[in-house]
Amino acid sequence: MTVSIRALVTADEIQEVIAVDRECFTNPWTEEMYRAELAHPERSRFLLASVDGHVVGACSYWRIVDERHINNLAVRPSFRRAGIGAALLDRVLSTARDERASAVLLEVRRSNDAARRLYERAGFAVIDVRRAYYTNPVEDALVLTLTLTSSGT
Repeated sequence: MTVSIRALVTADEIQEVIAVDRECFTNPWTEEMYRAELAHPERSRFLLASVDGHVVGACSYWRIVDERHINNLAVRPSFRRAGIGAALLDRVLSTARDERASAVLLEVRRSNDAARRLYERAGFAVIDVRRAYYTNPVEDALVLTLTLTSSGT
């Protein structure tokens, strides 16, 4: 299986991201939320992961001054545990390093062990807890960060 990671090119492709979100999240972003993000290309970034031309994963993140904030990283359930989430995360991190970002931050459900392991393997560490951050079901979020240095760490 060959995975291709690329930036979202047209606003029409947002439907692919929405479809992935609906399969993966209990409270996915709405189309209106995504369209609002697309209206701010100076801040919002989207990556698509494809296998055989079909979108199987997506990641949205913000560029905020010298930090990057991962909003969503999702892989369709039937394609999990194949390195696609890691490939998306690697692209975000390599882009952040290329852009000389100082850190990458994100929130993850406390119960999402698979995602937590992915982020921990990449070097992220828990720095805070946001109580009752998620809904459907209500759950705490762990705030994770990865500090990037000029030496490429």
